Amino acid sequence: MYGKKFLLGILIFAILLAGCVGPKAEEKKPAVEEKPKIVEIPIGVLVDLSGPLTTYGEDIKVCTEIAMENINKYFESKGQPYRVKLYVEDTKVDPKISLEKTMALHGKGVKMIIGPMGSGEVKNIFEYVTSNKMIIVSPSSTAPPKFIGATKPEDKKYVFRFVATDAFQTKAIAKLAQALGIKAVVITYVGNAWGQGLDEYGKAEFEKVGITVATDVEYPDPPPADFTPYIATLENTVNDLLKTYKAEEIGVVAFSYEEVATILAQVKDDSVLLTVKWIGCDGTAKSSKVVEDVPERASKVGLYSTVAETRGGKAFEEFNKTYYAKTGKSPKSYGMNAHDAEWVLALAYAQVGSYDADKISEAIKEVAVKYSKGEYGVEPVSGAIKLDEYNDRVVPEYKIYAVKDNNWAEVGTWKYADNEIVWVEKEQSTPNVQLGCG
Repeated sequence: MYGKKFLLGILIFAILLAGCVGPKAEEKKPAVEEKPKIVEIPIGVLVDLSGPLTTYGEDIKVCTEIAMENINKYFESKGQPYRVKLYVEDTKVDPKISLEKTMALHGKGVKMIIGPMGSGEVKNIFEYVTSNKMIIVSPSSTAPPKFIGATKPEDKKYVFRFVATDAFQTKAIAKLAQALGIKAVVITYVGNAWGQGLDEYGKAEFEKVGITVATDVEYPDPPPADFTPYIATLENTVNDLLKTYKAEEIGVVAFSYEEVATILAQVKDDSVLLTVKWIGCDGTAKSSKVVEDVPERASKVGLYSTVAETRGGKAFEEFNKTYYAKTGKSPKSYGMNAHDAEWVLALAYAQVGSYDADKISEAIKEVAVKYSKGEYGVEPVSGAIKLDEYNDRVVPEYKIYAVKDNNWAEVGTWKYADNEIVWVEKEQSTPNVQLGCG
C-alpha cells in the first residue's frame, strides 16, 4: 500500500514538473496588430480626353491623379482605412456621352464624380444625378444655375461647382471691352448651355456699359468643321458697323472653346475681322491650340480672355513643383479646382464614414471651409473655397490674358469689389501655364 502511494506521488510530481519546465507553452506571443480593412472611396472623373477641350481634360486627369496619391498618403499617415480610387472616363464634352458615362459609373457603384467639364454636360446629367442621389463637383462648368436646370438652391443639393458662374464673368468681359475703348460688338457662341448663358448674360452686361451688340451668331455643339457661313455673317455685320464706328471701336466676342483657333484659321487674310479686337472668355484663355495653330493672327487681334483664377500660396507652390516634374508645365486653374474637389469629397466621405448623399452634401460645405483654413493640415491649391447658396464658388477677381508676340501674357485683373480693371504695367509672358474651359 505504502509503495503504491509512493509511486503515485512520484508520478504526480513528475507531471507537475514537466508542466513547469516543458516547452514554453505558457509564454505569451506578442499580439499581432491587425490592420484595419481598407475602405475604398470610389470617385469618377468625367473629362474630355479626345474632344475640343482635350488640353484641359488631360490637365484635370493629371491633377486628380496627384491628388489621389497625396490623399491616400494622408489617410495612411492618420491611421484611417480610407483610400481613393479614381474611375476616369472620356466624355469628349458631349452631353449624350456624359450621361452614358454617368450611368455606367453609377452601375459600378461610383456615386461621387469630379466633372463633367462643360455646362451642357452638367445640364444633361442633372436630372439623373439628382434622382439617383449622386454627388458631382464640376471644376469648370460656369453657366448660371438656370441654364443647367436649377431654378432654386435646393435643386442643386447634389451638384457643386468649384468655379464661379458666368454671371460674374460677363461683368468682367463687359468692363474689359469698355476699357479697351470698344463701343460695338458682334458675338459668336457655341450652342450649348454654357455658350447660351454667356450670350444672354453678356448682352445684358454690354448694354449696361453702353456697348451695342449688333448681332449674336450661334454655331452647333459639337462645333462644325467648317465655320465659313458663321464667319460670313460676322464679316457682314462688322462691315455695317464700320459705317458708324472706327475699327478700334469694334470687337468680336467669342464665347467659344478651343475651336476659336479653327475660326481664326478659317478667316481670310484680307478679312475685316482681322482689323478689329477679339475678346474671348474662360474657354479660350491660355489655350495652347491658339498659340500653336494661329499665333500670328491671335497676336494681331489680341484675343483678350478672362478666367477666374486664384491660387493657394505655399500649397500651390508645392503642387506646382510636383505637377511640373510630371509634365514640364504648370497646372491650369480648372485642374487645380478638380484637385481640391477630390480632397473635399474624400474628407467629407471620411467624416460621414460611408456613402450617404444627404450627409455628404452637407459635409462638403463644412469641409470646404475647414480645408480652406488648413484645419486638416493641408490647404487648397486653388485658393480659398467659398460657396454661394447654389453650391457654386464665389471668386473675387478674374485674370485677363491676351496673345502678345505669339504667346499668352497676363495683361490685367478685373476686381469684382469695385468693378475695375487693374492693368499689368509690364505684361508677363506665360507660355506654359494654361487655364480655361467652360
